[in-house]
Amino acid sequence: MSVNKSVVENLLKEVGPQHLVAATKYVGIEEINELESLGVKIFGENRVQSLIEKYEVYKGNCEWHFIGTLQRNKIKYIIDKVSLIHSVNTLDLLKDIDKHAKKHDLIMDILLQINIAKEDSKHGFDEEEIFEAVKESLKCTHIRLRGLMMMAPHIEVEETRQYFRRTKDVLDEIKTMYPDQMIDTLSMGMSEDYTVALEEGATYIRIGSLLFD
Repeated sequence: MSVNKSVVENLLKEVGPQHLVAATKYVGIEEINELESLGVKIFGENRVQSLIEKYEVYKGNCEWHFIGTLQRNKIKYIIDKVSLIHSVNTLDLLKDIDKHAKKHDLIMDILLQINIAKEDSKHGFDEEEIFEAVKESLKCTHIRLRGLMMMAPHIEVEETRQYFRRTKDVLDEIKTMYPDQMIDTLSMGMSEDYTVALEEGATYIRIGSLLFD
């Protein structure tokens, strides 16, 4: 698998490096180094073991985000390696992240994953649950809630718009409820639907397959 240089450069021009999370699940350190040389600033990993292996040999200056499903017993392996966890999907996970962050004397930025379409196949808080999760996260002393993450259903791209839009509406409700908090982040949109996600307010897009040939 090789980096599609023209696609990467065009994406960086379109959205800016601060909004592009390069999902590196299927590539190694050579591709990661090439992405960085092209201007990518954030790498996102789905699996703890892969993140650890790449982190240990990586010598660059980019941020690492965790974007996959995180098991509670693996928090300790990444807590001091990532700058943002996108996929906090249960209250137990939230509290364990807070506990491990406290042990390392750090503040961990997180996003709460919302299952806006209520799909059985996806993790995340229902819309009815998300406000309680926000309240709980703000009680944590070593967590900083930055916003929401969602994954759209695998349907026609234009039909995903309603789910991106509703997620943005929920984020705006949360911001109104807690105006003194820096809750401004919306991680949504992947290779097939990122253009619609951006139109509906995404601040991070998670792009993987589109970056590679």
